[in-house]
Amino acid sequence: MPMLTSLYVRQFAVVEEAEVAFGPGLTVVSGETGAGKSLLVDALMLLAGARADSGMVRAGSDRAELAAEFDLAGLPEALDWLRQEELDDGQTCQLRRVIRTEGSSRGWINGRPASLAQMSALAALIVEIHGQHEHQALLSRQHQMALLDAYAGNEALLAQVRETAKAWRDAVARIRTLSGGDDREHQIELLSHELEELDRWALVPAALEDLEAQHRRLANAGRLAEGANGVVEMLDGESEFAIGRALLRAHAELSRLAELDATLAPTLELLDSAQIQVGEAVDGLSRYAQDVELDPERLAEVDTHLTHLHDLSRRYRLPIGELTAKADEVRERLAELEGAGDALDRLGRERDRLRQAYDAAAATLSKARVEAASRLGATVAGLMGELGMAGGRLEVSLERAEGDEPDPQGRERCELLVSANPGQPPRPLRKVASGGELARISLAIEVATLGNDNIGCMIFDEVDTGIGGAVAEVVGQKLRALGERVQVLCVTHLPQVAAQGHSHLQVAKESDGEATRTRIHALDAAGRRDELSRMLGGVEITKETRAHAKKMLDRAQG
Repeated sequence: MPMLTSLYVRQFAVVEEAEVAFGPGLTVVSGETGAGKSLLVDALMLLAGARADSGMVRAGSDRAELAAEFDLAGLPEALDWLRQEELDDGQTCQLRRVIRTEGSSRGWINGRPASLAQMSALAALIVEIHGQHEHQALLSRQHQMALLDAYAGNEALLAQVRETAKAWRDAVARIRTLSGGDDREHQIELLSHELEELDRWALVPAALEDLEAQHRRLANAGRLAEGANGVVEMLDGESEFAIGRALLRAHAELSRLAELDATLAPTLELLDSAQIQVGEAVDGLSRYAQDVELDPERLAEVDTHLTHLHDLSRRYRLPIGELTAKADEVRERLAELEGAGDALDRLGRERDRLRQAYDAAAATLSKARVEAASRLGATVAGLMGELGMAGGRLEVSLERAEGDEPDPQGRERCELLVSANPGQPPRPLRKVASGGELARISLAIEVATLGNDNIGCMIFDEVDTGIGGAVAEVVGQKLRALGERVQVLCVTHLPQVAAQGHSHLQVAKESDGEATRTRIHALDAAGRRDELSRMLGGVEITKETRAHAKKMLDRAQG
């Protein structure tokens, strides 16, 4: 199950340092008023890209540090996003943020610097925070439509709509390309001229290398002939310092010495070889100097060819060696335009067929959405009544999308409209003002869809504001039911909700007389009983209170 595995905070608000591990299911967070129960939610909001300010840094510190780790197994969309952004690191992900006292902040994803926009985009795929308008995926109309389709089981229908819409757009783009708009004949003429130039001047790499070698040789013919003759003079000239003459003298002297000592014979043979090789070098250089051709006309031809190649290279912004490939591309494009008549007829028929297929698929999808919208509205309205909003209702409004072209998302757009109280007109969910009210409506929607939106971690803050008694117990039961499918974190002040948790965190203030710190504790069974007793009985905890707390836990966990 994808989920939040740990959260680390340091010098954040009243928390000096804390690291909390999270498991699956429903984790409840409780504590006395003012202890900072919502700090965990605040920290996650900041890691999700919320705006930071210097007041979030603990007094006396220069910066606050926040980090959260997520297991993303089962969240392919989030893993794909990380790969596309080149921020991936296996199946896990770490979000980290540092906030300084002057108000500046920096963020990292998997240890790499990331913008707040990137952190926000990633967080929207892995965590959903209810109770804060700016961090709810449910407030996005696109997300609402995705939730409705998931609730209706429209995956196959939606895939068909997307595929036919894409195929239709591809066919239209192909038609536009082949037709050349209103300028097809001009394009054919232009491409023909381009192809003529490219075929005339462009060369394959081997031919290009040979042409460049010719240019170097022709451009330096005089220098090459003069240089070769100069080397011949050095080797076999009339000067007494010429190498050939020096070798003759050395050979004569060594011959006399070899008559006195036969061991010098091998060295004498080496001098014989040297004389032969120098002679061959002289012959070769002499022939080269005679054959070097001073050909101004050929040099001009080669120079012109290279000039055209460089001009074409600049025009097409390609290396000279890739101009032959460009010629093939132009040839193919020209052939398409010249033979576009039949292709256009064929594509036109394909476009019309795809349009009919899209209309049929989109109509079927629209019908399924309308039916699902009615069912979802009724289900959520019933849950709202159970959650203390009797008479409240939810309407799933489906409006026709603008434009008549095939749309990959279908023919309509979705808007969730809610009325929390009888007699009130339904309003868009994103415009509901009360945080607690909005959180409970969101809880009702999530329970009705049972986590169909593929979010790994859901966080509810202020979900139990303004309720109590039996309604509070229902809220806790619904949260626990949701926790069976996805990871849920809920900040609460009600024992009826806290008793339903699979695990329990307590936030408490501690003071040494000079400084106040907030500590976060993971409670065991005895600690949970004592915390529920405090939540039930206030300052004075009696045996009856403890017994009541134990009974609540036994009933919830049974």
